[in-house]
Amino acid sequence: MRRLAAGVTAAAALAVGSVAVRDAVPTAAAATQTPGMDVASHQGNVDWNYWWGQGMKFAYVKATEGTTYKNPYFTQQYNGSYNVGMIRGAYHFALPSNSSGTAQADWFVNNGGGWSRDGKTLPGALDIEYNPYGATCYGLSQSAMRSWIAAFLSRYKARTGRDAVIYTNLDWWTQCTGNTTQFNATNPLWVARYNTTVGTLPGGWPYYTFWQYTSSPLDKNWFNGDLSRLKALALG
Repeated sequence: MRRLAAGVTAAAALAVGSVAVRDAVPTAAAATQTPGMDVASHQGNVDWNYWWGQGMKFAYVKATEGTTYKNPYFTQQYNGSYNVGMIRGAYHFALPSNSSGTAQADWFVNNGGGWSRDGKTLPGALDIEYNPYGATCYGLSQSAMRSWIAAFLSRYKARTGRDAVIYTNLDWWTQCTGNTTQFNATNPLWVARYNTTVGTLPGGWPYYTFWQYTSSPLDKNWFNGDLSRLKALALG
């Protein structure tokens, strides 16, 4: 898809905004939606002052992939977004066929995916989606995939104290996890759907927390709430 590429209660973490998903539209006129973006090495050194001027209030930055890759632009992107005033977070691109969820969570936390209670750092995100290198579901059964995800999330929480955000989409989640509802009460959803409506959410999540709605000219997102709720999520 894109990268070929909670201290608060679970309910509050998942429903940090008040807009029902069926009514959400990607427009700045939606008062309870906060605009943001996400970047990876493809974007190189990002002009953060420009994007801040375009109204972006948060950014997710790719930190790692598998247990060997680190984004060479991570420092410029992660610190640069923070320095202009954005609330920022890091994400990990999962490669479930390469190593365990526990090992990949450790690699992520050790290389930029940690969390601090500074009010400007979002919980880390697990990017789990189409395999850019081979079999769509990485050769794992639905049961094995659910176990892999659970291992990653458990290790991430043990290391940081936060429940990681899950980035995915309905098609992949259905095909590769059986559309499991296992994580919808604990882990905020970051859903990918390039459209004017968010559509059916995967995994029985009642609300999205983040919605990636376009990749033009880069990945843009809405946070499902106003800026005060985004800050609350960052604070945990």
